[in-house]
Amino acid sequence: MTTPSNLTLELTDVPRAADLDVVDAGLHASNLAAADLDAVQPLAVFARDAAGAVVAGLRARTWGRAAEIQQLWVRPDLRLRGLGLKLMETAEAALVARGCTLVYLETFSWQAPWLYLRCGFEIAAQFDGMPRHGVKYVMHKQLAAAPLP
Repeated sequence: MTTPSNLTLELTDVPRAADLDVVDAGLHASNLAAADLDAVQPLAVFARDAAGAVVAGLRARTWGRAAEIQQLWVRPDLRLRGLGLKLMETAEAALVARGCTLVYLETFSWQAPWLYLRCGFEIAAQFDGMPRHGVKYVMHKQLAAAPLP
């Protein structure tokens, strides 16, 4: 395979937003041609205080029978009180109701991999070499199929 001679490669530590947008748009167009991305559905769970402010939340998305936990955050003063577990349990029940049988996520060792292990996730891959001896984990869990009506 040969790179066409009329092309140049640019390596940069400071990519322009417009150039990154071209890459994002091109990949999005390729993905749309291959798969029904319109079937991706968001899901969120929020914990709010008495004033209605978000103090914790979980962001996820489902596609077919798979779900991805994209983010989970708990305000620092409320951590280690079971709130993260409650967010996960609430999300998992909704995922099962949507027909998901697989849920996966990525997390770092300084985040809460122990929470996900407690929720029944298994480590599918781990990558050392992050700053301060950190580890990146890819985790997954099989979900029970929703009962048929």
